[in-house]
Amino acid sequence: MKAVKTVKEVRNEINPIKNAGKSIGLVPTMGFLHDGHLSLIKRAREENDFVMVSIFVNPTQFGENEDYGSYPKDLERDLQKCKNAGVDLVFHPTPEDMYKNHKTYIKVEELSEKLCGMSRPIHFRGVTTVCAKLFNISKADRAYFGQKDAQQYIILKKMVEDLNFDIKLIRCPIVREKSGLALSSRNKYLSDKEKEDALILQKSLQKAENMLKNKENPQDIIKEMEKIIAEIDYAKIDYIKIVDLENLEDVEKIDRDVLVALAVQVGPARLIDNIIYEVKN
Repeated sequence: MKAVKTVKEVRNEINPIKNAGKSIGLVPTMGFLHDGHLSLIKRAREENDFVMVSIFVNPTQFGENEDYGSYPKDLERDLQKCKNAGVDLVFHPTPEDMYKNHKTYIKVEELSEKLCGMSRPIHFRGVTTVCAKLFNISKADRAYFGQKDAQQYIILKKMVEDLNFDIKLIRCPIVREKSGLALSSRNKYLSDKEKEDALILQKSLQKAENMLKNKENPQDIIKEMEKIIAEIDYAKIDYIKIVDLENLEDVEKIDRDVLVALAVQVGPARLIDNIIYEVKN
């Protein structure tokens, strides 16, 4: 495994791979790797000749008063995990490398303003911009993303379609702790008690799934989810939504595939989770 910091170094490694007709899988991350990331790397390893992981805490997707400065980092640990997982190349640039005199941004209209975009207005512009750069730098055939960030995946898929990127995006299942809490680097912010309390997110989604199977009214489902979240008095709901899986518009009845997504502040951490419910024909 090789670890590099500059775009030039990446291209020195990537160009011979592309010229030999081999496939490249990309796993974009912000580091502090956990088993969720490793599941993406495993899938990339199974499906490609060459695997590249990026480790970059991207400043352009953080707004004011968010946790950019305190986001957890441990590069040496991450590099060891990548090596153990069979990664070929790790790209860990500095913000100066990625955004030197930067003037160009990409925004997917409408989709970026829903769900997490309501309270994080610049977030997805940063995500799409950095991923577009990583897709171009890596020349990857496939890129791997976890379902926990379902909105991110839907937005990036639309960007790839609209701008004719020659890359396939792969959505991989959510990986959870034994308790059921969705794995996240931000779980590090939580005490043991807060981790236990955070299980209300999955509990509410399980309730939603049961109600969805009965084709119950989306607004009734959301009300039941709100009741469950309210069991933890200090948990603050950012949003709970049931939306169309393609356009993220609210649905009035369960007659198509939907995303049930929520964001909840539990102590110091803003946590997101979701389920996808597919309507059987």
